[in-house]
Amino acid sequence: MFADTAIITIRSGNGGDGHVGFRRELFVAAGGPNGGDGGRGGDLIFEVDDGLNTLNDFRYIKKYAAGNGENGGNNCCHGADGADLVVKVPEGTVIKDADSGKVIADMSHENRRQVILHGGRGGKGNMHYATATMQVPKYAQPGKKGRELRVLLELKVIADVGLVGYPNVGKSTFLTRVSNARPKVANYHFTTLHPNLGVVNLEGTNGFVIADIPGLIEGASEGVGLGHQFLKHVERCRVILHIVDGASTEGRDPAEDVLTINRELAKYSEVLASKPQIIAVNKMDLFTEEEQEIALSLLREGLAKDMPDAVLMPISAATGKGIREVLYAVYNMLQESKEEPISFEQEFFPETADDDFEDPFEVYYDEEAKVYVVEGPRIERMLGYTNLDSEKGFEFFQNFLKTNGILDQLEGLGIKDGDTVRMYGLQFDYYK
Repeated sequence: MFADTAIITIRSGNGGDGHVGFRRELFVAAGGPNGGDGGRGGDLIFEVDDGLNTLNDFRYIKKYAAGNGENGGNNCCHGADGADLVVKVPEGTVIKDADSGKVIADMSHENRRQVILHGGRGGKGNMHYATATMQVPKYAQPGKKGRELRVLLELKVIADVGLVGYPNVGKSTFLTRVSNARPKVANYHFTTLHPNLGVVNLEGTNGFVIADIPGLIEGASEGVGLGHQFLKHVERCRVILHIVDGASTEGRDPAEDVLTINRELAKYSEVLASKPQIIAVNKMDLFTEEEQEIALSLLREGLAKDMPDAVLMPISAATGKGIREVLYAVYNMLQESKEEPISFEQEFFPETADDDFEDPFEVYYDEEAKVYVVEGPRIERMLGYTNLDSEKGFEFFQNFLKTNGILDQLEGLGIKDGDTVRMYGLQFDYYK
């Protein structure tokens, strides 16, 4: 089974928490803080693996998580960093946010490895929070949580030439004859259920890669006949080689076949419709030379209104006649094409939130002093730039306590009107 789409959940590692610790040594009456920092969480990384050509593995494993960082320890010990997780994908995989459909990364061409989710930063230990006024900080910074994201993986094959056409027009036979690809060939619709890639080696050239795109029918751009699933594989191609059944072996009009497929390409993407195209008129071995000229003339006439400049080349995939000429025409068209290799630009940035931690604070009841205590770097910094003697300054101070949940924590500890709250050198009477 060929899989070219998958939805998975990815997660980077949590950062380890900073540690609260103090020196405890003989003959040292009041050892200082020595809590170490937490380790960094592991990154979630995508990497191209040239040995893969489908997304089959993601049908069975749906969640991928990097390692968590370890917590810090005593004696200023730094917690170990979490292990990165590298997810291998085939070249041409586009990673999208599953909810918005926006592109996160295009794993193709030069982009072989990319960090999609960074691990959480480790928290600082309490050794970082000792100050002249706070020599025994009893708090540490928590580690930052990793990020979790549902992503859509979509494989868009990397090929110079896209081979398109109705089912059963001879595309697979053509690809077998001209390249190292060996697709199964049979006489029924949708023989090819996934794109087949082949390398075409031409004498005197550096060759090119061709992709047999599964047969398209009318309505393919809306998903009829599985077509929508395969149109994405044409997007990266620079030239389209359109094979049509010139002998009408199934009773269809070749000109209408060509126009129908091109309408489907245009509905899916105007960029596809504008790509240079060669029409290889197949099954010409079923005609005499005179009948071939008549068939080609009728096809040109049918395309004259919509495709007056159409390039028609007769071939026989069964006998090989005309194929060499078509391949050189395709190669020359590739050389003339100034289109750069197609890559999809990033539209969605998972790391949109601020990476900085909020400094911690601590709220507790001091039994000995019979006061409620609020302390921590955020509190100390807030008091340093707030003028509590002014009405606006005191209003700002009250709003700070409320929005940061400090009042809720005090009430959770059972504070009552008239009780004392201490913040470093300042004491306040609490009134709701």
